Amino acid sequence: MWIGIWISIFQQLNGINIIFYYSTTLWQSVGFSESDSLLSSVITSAIFVVVTLVAIAVVDKIGRKPLLIAGGVGMAAMLAVMGLCFAAAVEAGGAVTLPGSYGPIALVAANLFVVAFGVSWGPVTWVMLGEIFPNSYRGPALAVAVAVQWIANFVVTVTFPPFAALSLPLSYCFYSACALLSALFVLRFVRETKGRELEEMDDIAD
Repeated sequence: MWIGIWISIFQQLNGINIIFYYSTTLWQSVGFSESDSLLSSVITSAIFVVVTLVAIAVVDKIGRKPLLIAGGVGMAAMLAVMGLCFAAAVEAGGAVTLPGSYGPIALVAANLFVVAFGVSWGPVTWVMLGEIFPNSYRGPALAVAVAVQWIANFVVTVTFPPFAALSLPLSYCFYSACALLSALFVLRFVRETKGRELEEMDDIAD
């Protein structure tokens, strides 16, 4: 059960919700107009939908573990890039902006982060949670894992604003470290469920 719980926690600690919940505010804080910020958020959401459909199409061909590991590494890299970009932010006239090419780079990195999440931890987490638990306690275990996921979602959502106020670059670097840790966790502790029957999960859990 603990493997599934940690998969749920890592899905939230990867920082996806700070991109979706606060994307408009974040882009406005670095110089985007309100309309451009909203447009960027819509584009990001559309990209997420498309890549999620791609992940659903290929998850049985590639496997769960490779997608989770690659996604974790990709998200870690993009969050680190965003951290570096926001570290270069300057304040002028009470407004915080990203100078030179840092703004476009941060925008591209944010969307590539969404791509990495959308083809891995977004949909594949739910596939794993539906497969990883033994039949003997699949229902209760899945309920606990989902509950923990919502708790983690809440914690990330309410802690990000004060964390970002303290240091936005460090916030992104923290979630980058969590994303990398999620990939290492899957590499070390999670077993591949591709091609296995649900009845075989009792053996995997042993």
